[in-house]
Amino acid sequence: MPRCLDVEVASQCETVEEALDNLKEALDLYFEGEVLPVGLEPPIIATLRLTA
Repeated sequence: MPRCLDVEVASQCETVEEALDNLKEALDLYFEGEVLPVGLEPPIIATLRLTA
């Protein structure tokens, strides 16, 4: 289930692509009317697997 780490917004659907689209829409609604900072860069998030 995709979720935003900074605010309590999450989404789910049958495919990852649909869930991400739904999450973007939910975040657009959550921040509706807010002024976003100029030059804000998204963080880089990756999944890593470590071996013991």
